[in-house]
Amino acid sequence: MGDWPEGVGREVFARLDSTNAEALRRAVTGASGPVWLLALEQTAARGRRGRPWASLPGNLAASLLMRPPGSPALAALRSFVAALGLHDALLAATGRAELFALKWPNDVLLAGRKLAGILLETGGRPEAPALAIGIGVNLAAAPAAAEVEPGAMEPVDLLSGAGVSIAPEAFLDLLAPAVDHWERRLMQEGFAPLRAAWLARAARLGETVTARLPGREIGGRFETIDESGALVLVTPQGRVSLPAAEIQFGHSPSAGEAPHAARH
Repeated sequence: MGDWPEGVGREVFARLDSTNAEALRRAVTGASGPVWLLALEQTAARGRRGRPWASLPGNLAASLLMRPPGSPALAALRSFVAALGLHDALLAATGRAELFALKWPNDVLLAGRKLAGILLETGGRPEAPALAIGIGVNLAAAPAAAEVEPGAMEPVDLLSGAGVSIAPEAFLDLLAPAVDHWERRLMQEGFAPLRAAWLARAARLGETVTARLPGREIGGRFETIDESGALVLVTPQGRVSLPAAEIQFGHSPSAGEAPHAARH
């Protein structure tokens, strides 16, 4: 995957409440990054929409603190930077591209089960906003079925799902240069090549999915993602573009968005 990216920091902690929380605390004090923060144990990890995340020993819990140039919309595209870098790191760790797929908006699947997730949060000073890109990967263990909420996607870990054992520190050494590669492409070439690469790795592209929004659901064929990264569905009423939603595959309530979308 290449050497550790030049100019990017790396700090490993035995224990943190949350790597994203630590990144945002640093942003308030003026830290600019970019720096990766890795915690071997988290005591107050969280996922999307404030959901709890079970931080299990041997798994990756890391955040990249950065101050990206450009608009908030451009900053949001770092979820695709992170997803593509994570996919590449998993390929480097296993050599098995066929196992992995990207689930919009922020998850990585292993053989159709939830392996990893990404959580973007902004903070810092108003004059210099910062971005924390949190990534959680079930490297060694996954939550038990009883620990995930009803309708959640079944979790899996890399060890049981791919037969690969790798320490969090070693996986971060694969992840950081991969993320740096896609970050450089975004800044130099724009979103188009990332969009194409993401679609080539997308789970259930062309199939029926259900988008869950507050108070309603929209079912349709997953056609693409647009130039802003929004999900595009073809529904009986026409094409719909959704900048945010939770996705279920098909119409099965057993395949919804997992509550442990990221561990930070």
